[in-house]
Amino acid sequence: MAEEARTRTLEEIRNERIQKGIILTERGIPLYPATTSRTHDIAEVLEGFDTRVETHESVTVAARVLAIREHGGSVFIDLFDGSGSIQGYLKVDEIGDDLFSLFIKTVDRGDFIELTGTCFATKRGQPSLLGTAWLMLTKSLSPIPTEHFGIKDEDERFRRRYLDILVNREIADRVRRRSIFWNTARQFLLSRGFVEVETPVLETMPGGAEARPFSTHHNALDMEVHLRISAGELWQKKLMVAGIPKTFEIGRIFRNEGMSKEHLQDYTQLEFYEAYSDYRKGKEMIRELYLELAEKAFGKTTFTVHGHTFDLNDEWVDYDFSEIVKETYGLDPRETTPLEVEEALKKAGIPYDSPATLERGVDLLWKKCRTQLSGPGYLVNVPVYLEPLAKKSDVDPRVVERFQVILAGSEVGKGFSELNDPRDQEERFARQEELRAQGDDEAQFADKDFVEALEYGMPPTFGFGVSERLFSFLEGVPVREGQLFPLLKPKN
Repeated sequence: MAEEARTRTLEEIRNERIQKGIILTERGIPLYPATTSRTHDIAEVLEGFDTRVETHESVTVAARVLAIREHGGSVFIDLFDGSGSIQGYLKVDEIGDDLFSLFIKTVDRGDFIELTGTCFATKRGQPSLLGTAWLMLTKSLSPIPTEHFGIKDEDERFRRRYLDILVNREIADRVRRRSIFWNTARQFLLSRGFVEVETPVLETMPGGAEARPFSTHHNALDMEVHLRISAGELWQKKLMVAGIPKTFEIGRIFRNEGMSKEHLQDYTQLEFYEAYSDYRKGKEMIRELYLELAEKAFGKTTFTVHGHTFDLNDEWVDYDFSEIVKETYGLDPRETTPLEVEEALKKAGIPYDSPATLERGVDLLWKKCRTQLSGPGYLVNVPVYLEPLAKKSDVDPRVVERFQVILAGSEVGKGFSELNDPRDQEERFARQEELRAQGDDEAQFADKDFVEALEYGMPPTFGFGVSERLFSFLEGVPVREGQLFPLLKPKN
């Protein structure tokens, strides 16, 4: 906490600030006025600063007080309004003894004030505002941490994220980069003729991914519903059936699964679908998207993550899933059996739930392989049984037309030629239902309504999805740190 809290209790500080507020109230000065007479934000003042110095223009800023330094009959104030910082300077002979004395008696670090004055530069060239009047805008009752001390405990940082952002400019910059990241993705697709859509968050049949959903009871309709586990994958494919050939959604999705540096239960995801395209055509588009995201949000294309260094501007290579697994473990995932997979897991020392299913076992084998791949690249030739929503390859029907973006040993984005054969889709769903019956609660639900929609005809379509994991990767932080307000357990 702030240095003042090191010698006095927070309750003592709070009571003292309440008394200061009483002084202002007794003077008829509101502590929390609804309006301000601000004429410029600080960034605007700084932008035309030299001209304002020459013309002696009077400006009014509204900002938080981050520091107060008294020097006899004068006081220096560090002011910050979110757009920028400027130094305020109060002198008794300029502002008058009454206002000066009232400021000293009642204003604390953390308060929001309105300061009116003229621009000048100090001998060291620091942009400053010579105050002629001030008003209280918000009286703070609790002390904010200093930048030096900050909030060291991670749980407390997340619990009081507003303070973490306030005193840590890097976190504040991350908030802005996150906005640029998602708006860059949005503009990338809008400029190519995609239509932004919103699809249901509450579903009777959670589909579009292999994940455990959050479930609840819908009282008005008296039925079980689930929070979606994808950003409208099956709904957007229905829009392909409906004749809207390019759609996308950037929205929140929810998966009732474990937490890690790369996984959260609620997060933002982009999914888009383009009719009359396929995963081969989509590859270059995704490379262009990732490059634009990196350049506009981060100003660079080379990153170091988890000990891997990669440049998104390099040529993207293909990583053959089936061949890599075959070379590593001596079994071909396109033709193997659950028993062979279980033996490979044992030999590799990979923990698994016995008995291992073909799907989960091969996936565990692959996850160990991928940690060695730096990227950028595309993971291709994944066995059919690992992807119930992608078309079988026209070259090798044992694999699907799917790619996943590989960066720093992880998968950050997935696209494929969408399966549009209703009978094939029905058979794949049936296999997923078998897995669920065997206890795999991450297997997909069989969505009969989606199969029915396919029977009316869906054109050849390329689909792609990427979550905010990509942002956290490029930011170089765990995905939880990349969020503004991650979920926390309440304090007891």
